[in-house]
Amino acid sequence: MTLPSLDDPLRLDDYGATRRAFDWDLVTARLQGLPGGGLNIAYEAVDRHVANGRRDHVALRWISRRGDLIDLTYDHLRRRTNRFADALASLGHGPGVRVATLTGRIPDLYVAALGTLKAAGIYAPLFSAFGPEPIRQRVELGEIEVLVTTPRLFARKVEPILDDLPSLRHVLLTGEGGGSIPGDDARVLALAPLLAEASEEWRIPATTPDTPALLHFTSGTTGTPKGVVHVHRAVEVHHLTGGYVLDLQPDDVYWCTADPGWVTGTSYGIISPLTHGVTAIVDEGDFDADRWYSVVEANRVTVWYTAPTAIRMMMRLGLDAVRSRDLSSLRLVASVGEPLNPEAVSWAQDAFAVPVLDNWWQTETGGIMVANYRTEPVRPGSMGRPLPGIEAAILERGPDGELRLDGDGRPIELTDPEASGELALRAGWPSMFRTYLGQPDRYAASFAGDWYRSGDLARRDADGYYWFVGRGDDVIKSAGHLIGPFEVESALVAHPAVAEAGVIGVPDETMGDVVKAFVTLAAGVDDTPELRRDLLGHARRLLGPAVAPREIEVADSLPHTRSGKIMRRLLKARELGLDEGDLSTLEQPDAGGADLDADGEPPGGGARPGGTGGVAR
Repeated sequence: MTLPSLDDPLRLDDYGATRRAFDWDLVTARLQGLPGGGLNIAYEAVDRHVANGRRDHVALRWISRRGDLIDLTYDHLRRRTNRFADALASLGHGPGVRVATLTGRIPDLYVAALGTLKAAGIYAPLFSAFGPEPIRQRVELGEIEVLVTTPRLFARKVEPILDDLPSLRHVLLTGEGGGSIPGDDARVLALAPLLAEASEEWRIPATTPDTPALLHFTSGTTGTPKGVVHVHRAVEVHHLTGGYVLDLQPDDVYWCTADPGWVTGTSYGIISPLTHGVTAIVDEGDFDADRWYSVVEANRVTVWYTAPTAIRMMMRLGLDAVRSRDLSSLRLVASVGEPLNPEAVSWAQDAFAVPVLDNWWQTETGGIMVANYRTEPVRPGSMGRPLPGIEAAILERGPDGELRLDGDGRPIELTDPEASGELALRAGWPSMFRTYLGQPDRYAASFAGDWYRSGDLARRDADGYYWFVGRGDDVIKSAGHLIGPFEVESALVAHPAVAEAGVIGVPDETMGDVVKAFVTLAAGVDDTPELRRDLLGHARRLLGPAVAPREIEVADSLPHTRSGKIMRRLLKARELGLDEGDLSTLEQPDAGGADLDADGEPPGGGARPGGTGGVAR
């Protein structure tokens, strides 16, 4: 087996044949590598395109909240990221410096991310809507030395805790002139003058494939967040999946809607598309179906990577809004964040007339591990089959959640089709996380022998397609049955009156737990006793009385993380009056739940995107 040259699109034409012949060394050979040796994510994403004749191709198209456009070519991006790396050096920061961004979707975030990697630093994205305490926790855990943020976010969220952040040597404020620098703290500097004085030429230090590159924070149900570390070799998975799963080709216009504070916004909002030389859309605005359709239509987006929640919200608004637009440029839509219900897959394929490909991965895996592919039949509701080069398995768990072991102490793999167990991956893929920062015991506990334990329950059908059952700690035990919340949620969403559903187990003296569902209704549907009875009957017909919910509560909205996942544990905590745990990744955590824009502020007016064009200088 050979992979196409770097200049040719990377496509998956024959899954079985590719999987049998696959070798990760072929992906390594496809990447260019640093001049003189080594591997660097930013070089693969930016500089090599300039060296190979694509300097004037648009790399990033930024759409402001008002709808104005700014295009950054690959050469613009090369020069700006070089300036950022040189600015870090001028401030005394060498290889290994830890740089975090706390901004909305603005060009300086992308410049800082890639410039940090060029400086051989470690890049850590933070959610712009974090409050002071989550910021303090993450800066402290990550020993962050440089923070790039906006003047408004600094004043509201960083300045009050600045004295509690001893590792923070510099705060760089974005914007022309950086705004007025508050106070007299010598650590706080305007970014724009630093970049203006910095050199456009920069030699990337000799980073190796195993040099640390990315630090992502994930929150547990309680306690402090986990700091997940990835290395430069992760770019092999970012690049491979960009071709095999997202079908990226050099002339594509690609849009990943994920917030850059989440791992998807880095892996597939920055790194993967740029390694393929595409034009990546960056929209400063927040979700609005009409705005999003305008972005696709006006910019002739070809590949759209978004979240199940967004698809379900578009589904709730109906087909008329879609069909009033010319979205014929689309070649495929992909989804990640949590499983995409079969009903939503079918609706989206009808609405957009293209394949809708769900996939599965985690912050710890660094990139897509299990996916549907454009050249393979889509099975609505399935997360697909493992990426070539990835070995997955279903491991048997006992009632206590612990893995069952054979006589030699090895985890038992379930081979029967449809048997549910814990989804695991054979360790050693390039983007596998290398540690939980400062928590070696927690890292070691994530593995059982050669297997990485995902904590997700799944089943595998006879054809090798994987189906999500639920998080191991979300599974409901009722009268001897193990019930996956996603199965119940999918059945409820299949009812035309339901837009979204979240399912939990509620303690019951007789049953152990009983299933309770929270649903939001489609536009124009009223909550009535008759509707609730109809929903209960609908669920019983599809699932049977042992699995169907005993109670359904209609809600105006469900709690989500800012990456789009339904927070079932929060539904359960509120239902039972328990401690709500870590809420730092809760959608709209500020101002008592008030809507906030990407900069953590109340949103302003929303002109439709498409507006006036501009080229960054």
